[in-house]
Amino acid sequence: MIRSIVSLIAVACAGSLAGAIPARAQSIPLGGGATLKLNGRVHMQYNATSVDSADGEAIPSTEFLLRRARLTFDVTFNDLLSARVEPDYSLIGGVGLFSLRDAYIRLHFGSGLRATVGQFKRPFDVFELTSSTQILVAERGGPIRGVAACGDVEKVCSLTHLTEGLRYSDRDLGLMLDGDVLPGRLRYAVAATNGQGQGTREQNSGKQLTGRLSVIPLEDLVVSGNVTWKDYPDPVTAEAERAVAWGADVEFGNFTRGPHVQAGLVGGDNWRQPTLDSTGIESFVTGQVIATYRVPVRHRWIDGIEPVVRASWADPNLSIDDDEGWLVTPGAILHLGSRNRLYVNLDLWVPEVGDTEYALVSQLNFYF
Repeated sequence: MIRSIVSLIAVACAGSLAGAIPARAQSIPLGGGATLKLNGRVHMQYNATSVDSADGEAIPSTEFLLRRARLTFDVTFNDLLSARVEPDYSLIGGVGLFSLRDAYIRLHFGSGLRATVGQFKRPFDVFELTSSTQILVAERGGPIRGVAACGDVEKVCSLTHLTEGLRYSDRDLGLMLDGDVLPGRLRYAVAATNGQGQGTREQNSGKQLTGRLSVIPLEDLVVSGNVTWKDYPDPVTAEAERAVAWGADVEFGNFTRGPHVQAGLVGGDNWRQPTLDSTGIESFVTGQVIATYRVPVRHRWIDGIEPVVRASWADPNLSIDDDEGWLVTPGAILHLGSRNRLYVNLDLWVPEVGDTEYALVSQLNFYF
C-alpha cells in the first residue's frame, strides 16, 4: 500500500503540470446562419483498491484508467432551434466502450418552455444532473474494484449507485419539457422516456414519466423535489409493471468560490429485488451529502483548492436487516483553470456487515 501511495503522489504531481494549460470552447460559423460550438473533456484516472480478490480471481492493486474522453457538438440555428451530439468513450461496467451520450434536438419557445427530444438526462436527482466536468467528487457512485454490493447492482451502495442502477436517473430516450415558471425563482422539468437507459430500444409498451420542480428562495440556494414512475418487467409474468421513486435535494453555494453543499434523499421501489413470495418488489432508501469549500489561490497554474467530504448511506432492501452501508469520501480538488482540475479522493465503503474496503483515486480532468 505504501508503494501505491507513492505512485499516486507521483501521478498527482505530473497531472498538476499536464493540466495547467487553460483551454476554451471553440465557436465555428456554419452555413445558413448556424453556429457550431465545440468543447470536450478527457479524464485520466489512477486508482488503488484494498481488495485482493473477488470470486476467486485476483484483483490488481493499482491501475491507470482512461475514465472518459468526450466531444460535445452544440449547433444553434436560430433562437428557436438547436441540437447537441456528444460522442463518448467511457468505462461502462468495467469495459471501455464508444457510445453517444447526449444526442438531442431542442426547441426554445421562451424562458418558460423548452422542448427536448432525443437522448438526455432524466430530470431526477441533483448529483446525476451535475456535469462530469463539475462534479465535486471523482466518481459519482464511488465504485471500489472488487466490491459487489446492493444485490443485482454490482457497485458500491451509494445514492448514485442506486438511482443509476435502478434506471431512475441518467440518460434515456424520449421527450422533455422544461422552463422557468418564475424566472430565477421557480423552474420545472417533466419527461416521458422509454425507461430502458442510454442507447437501448424500447422493450415494452410502457413509458417512464419523470418530473422535477425547483424553487430558488435565495441566491445560491436551490430546493428541489422529484418523482418518477418507471416501467419494468414483472419477475413472474414479464408484463410491464410500474415502480415509483421519489426524492428531494438541496444545493447551496456555487462552483466558483466559498462553501458548496449538495444534499439529497431518494426512496422508492427496488424493482430489481422481488419479494420472497414473488408477489411484489422491495423498497429502498438512500441519502447523500457532499460538502466543499473552494479557496482561491493566486498562482500562474493553480486558481483554487477545494477540500471535499462525501457521506452516502443506502439501504437497498428495507425488508432485510444488515444490508445497508456507508460510502465516505474525504478528498480535495486542485483547480487548474477553467474546468481543468485534479481530484484526490479516498472512497471508504463501510457495510453494516462485512469488511471495510477502500479505493484511493486520483483523476486529472482536462476540459476545453
